[in-house]
Amino acid sequence: MNYAHLIEKLQILPADKQAEVLDFVEYLVDHFSKPVPPIFSECSEHDFSKLSMTQAMRGLEDEPALYTEADTKERWQ
Repeated sequence: MNYAHLIEKLQILPADKQAEVLDFVEYLVDHFSKPVPPIFSECSEHDFSKLSMTQAMRGLEDEPALYTEADTKERWQ
């Protein structure tokens, strides 16, 4: 679809629908024209893994330990 065809289609629509199309186009431009933050584009696999684990464990800092070293039957060196 070229621009002329798109404009023809838009002109057929009522004014309120043209406004909706414009709003949607502005949303797409705003959403997809922003550059990707460097933290995501330059994140190594190790950094991502560390961040993921940190986020997964968030809120569990005050949880009581279910097991202690005394609960182990065999100790690996």
